[in-house]
Amino acid sequence: LGEYGLLGFDRHTGTIEQGEKLKFFEHLGYHARAKKITTMLWDNGQHFGRTSFQWQDPELFAQIRSSWTTRSGSAYSDQIFSARSSAITAKTINLNLNGTSFLGLWHGDKALVRGRDYAVDGNELTLTAGTVTRLSGSREYGTNAVLTARFSRGVPWKFYVLTYDTPVLSNSSGTTTSFAIPTTFRGDQLATMEAKYDDGANAGPQDWTSFKEFDRTFAPDYSSGATLLRAEFFSAVRDNARVTLTFHYWSGTKVTYYVTKSGSTVTGAIA
Repeated sequence: LGEYGLLGFDRHTGTIEQGEKLKFFEHLGYHARAKKITTMLWDNGQHFGRTSFQWQDPELFAQIRSSWTTRSGSAYSDQIFSARSSAITAKTINLNLNGTSFLGLWHGDKALVRGRDYAVDGNELTLTAGTVTRLSGSREYGTNAVLTARFSRGVPWKFYVLTYDTPVLSNSSGTTTSFAIPTTFRGDQLATMEAKYDDGANAGPQDWTSFKEFDRTFAPDYSSGATLLRAEFFSAVRDNARVTLTFHYWSGTKVTYYVTKSGSTVTGAIA
């Protein structure tokens, strides 16, 4: 097999959502082993230090190494979201057993109690509302707790218990080389962005799709509270034509925003 990786994989370790990334490498490693195919990971130094010989993402290498000999269990998602503006409810997640058996859930070194804290029915794992409430604590935005699911084989799977509310975007102005949308993320995480003109045509690079490439055309900046739109995005946008951006977040929330380019000037407005 030639080099393998993921779209945008050479940008930084956060380009692909962690759980989705690990599932891909588990699945690919399994099939390569089953078909007796030798693989070669594509990496330009983002993941493995060329001089330090250290992995930037130890979980990634643990998953790759495990797939050489066995399968690992996972789940539909590694994120468990609860909106702070709503009452906490029980959460059900589908498990991908991949031929393994589910052994249990841990919060740190403490085992959760099956039948009290959670239930398993076939491939469905359900956390009770009381358990999610306890793990969420004071319900600060972001990650409140990390759970570890263990299976009979392979590496463990992490669940991140998160509190969020709908992100808030604000009006902005800038240039095609420096444009940032003030964003209060409120515990949510940006998954992807769509871009369309008012006539329904796709906007931006690779206009065969409305979905734009993460980090190359847009990126979240959680530390400064902004969503960045890159020069590469605006280089493929029509002048004086409003573009509707739809930001998709991992909680399932969508937020709409408008941008218009006029020469090198860009204005942005909330929908």
